[in-house]
Amino acid sequence: MPDPGPGPIWVGQTERSLPTGVEPAGIRVPGHFVAARLLVTADGVPVGQVDVPLTGGVATPAQVAGAVAAGTGAIPDPPAPPVSDEPLTVVVATRDRPDSVDRCVRAVLAGDHPAVTVLVVDNDPPDDRTEQVVRRIAAETGPVAGVVRYVREARRGASAGRNRGLAEARTPVVAFTDDDTEPDHAWASRIAGAFAADPELTGVSGPVLAARLGTAQEQASDTALAWNKGYRPRRFSLDEPPADSPVFPFSPGLFGIGANMAVRAEPVRRLGSFDEALGPGAETRGGEDIELLVRIVLDGQVLGYVPSAFVWHHHRPGDDELRSQMRGYALGLGAFLGKVALDRRARAVALRRAPAALARLRQVVRRESGEGWDDNTRDEGTRDGRPGTGGTGTGAARDALPSGAGRRKLRGLLTGPVLYLRARRRVRGADGAAPPMTFPPDPPADPASTDRPPAA
Repeated sequence: MPDPGPGPIWVGQTERSLPTGVEPAGIRVPGHFVAARLLVTADGVPVGQVDVPLTGGVATPAQVAGAVAAGTGAIPDPPAPPVSDEPLTVVVATRDRPDSVDRCVRAVLAGDHPAVTVLVVDNDPPDDRTEQVVRRIAAETGPVAGVVRYVREARRGASAGRNRGLAEARTPVVAFTDDDTEPDHAWASRIAGAFAADPELTGVSGPVLAARLGTAQEQASDTALAWNKGYRPRRFSLDEPPADSPVFPFSPGLFGIGANMAVRAEPVRRLGSFDEALGPGAETRGGEDIELLVRIVLDGQVLGYVPSAFVWHHHRPGDDELRSQMRGYALGLGAFLGKVALDRRARAVALRRAPAALARLRQVVRRESGEGWDDNTRDEGTRDGRPGTGGTGTGAARDALPSGAGRRKLRGLLTGPVLYLRARRRVRGADGAAPPMTFPPDPPADPASTDRPPAA
C-alpha cells in the first residue's frame, strides 16, 4: 500500500465475517489521523492487518471493505480456536507504573474467562500506589469478574517478579503479560483452550499488536521490534524443526515475547523458571522471555503459537523511551547469546548454525536501523501475509529511529555477555534463579547433522 505520508495512525479492529449485504463500518476519528490500521478478524479470530488511508479522519464503509478485501480476501476463514474455562492465573510483574497496571488488570478481568486469577507482583515498589490500585479494582469488580491479588516482591526485576508469581500460582497453567498491555477479551479463555486441546504443549505465545501508532516513535517501535509473529498457528519442537528457521532452536524471534506468553507451571518450575540474571530490572535489561522459550525447546518440550490469543501493547511514544527500549533489547539479546556460549552443549549446537545466525543477525540490524523497509521485507515468524515493514507512515517511522541504531545494536550484542556474567554472579550470590541451559537425557539428533534436508 502506498505510504500516505507522515502522520498519526489510528488503530482499530474490524470483523470480516459479516452477513451478506452488510458492509464493515466506516471510520470517523479526529482529523489529524492520516490512516487507520485495522486488525481484521473472522468470527473474532485474527486473519491479518490492513491500512486504510483517511481523509480528515474519515474512511467510508466502501473504502474499509475494499481495503479488507484487498488485504485479507485470499485468506480463508480460520477454524474456531479451542476455548476453556479451566482456572488460569495471569501474572503481571510491575514497578512504579500504577496507571498502566490499572488499565491492564481491568482488561484481563473484562475478558470472557470465568475463572481467572490476576497476581500483580510489585517489584521493590517505591510507594504504595500500585497496591492501592489493585485494592480499588478488587473492591469495584468483586469476585464475579475474577480474583485479583497484590503481591509485594522485595527483589527488583521482571524475572524475579514472574518467578514470584509462578511460585504463588495454584493453577496448572500460568499466563504472563506486561503492565503496558491490554489483552483481548478472549485472550485468557483461548490460552486455556490451547493447553486443553494439546496436552503436549509446555508453553504458548501469541501476537503483540500496537495499541497506538500516534507518534512516529510508536510506528518505528512497531516495525523495528516486530513483535507480531503472524496469524498462523504453529508448533515448535526438536523433533519437528521448522523449515523457515535455519538457526532453530536458537531463534527467539520465532517464538514470541513475554508480553504474551503462558506455560504449564510444573514443567517450567522444574526447569528453574525465569533466569533472574536476564530481563528488565537486571543489568542485562532483556532476554528473559526468549531464553525461557528456547530452554523449553532444548529440553525436548513443545511450544505453540496461538494467533487468536492476542494483546494490545502501548509502545514507547517518545525518542528517549524508544532509544532506551532498543538499547535494552540489544543488551538482552547479547546476554542471551552469551548464556548460550557459556554452555558447552548449547555452544556446540549453536556453532553449527553460525553462518545462518550471522545472516539472521544482519537482517535484525538492518530492520532496527530502518534499512530496506520499503522492500516490504518480512521478519522471521511473519511469513503468512503480514509485512514486517508496516505500510503506512514508513518514512516517518524510519526517520524516528534513533541515529546509529544498528551500531548500538552491535555494541549491545558485545556488551550483553559481560553484563550477563556479572548479573549471574549477583543473582547466585543472593540465592536467586539463574538456571543452566537444559537438554533431554537422550536428545534427538541435531537436525544440522542428519540426512534430512536442511532448513530453508
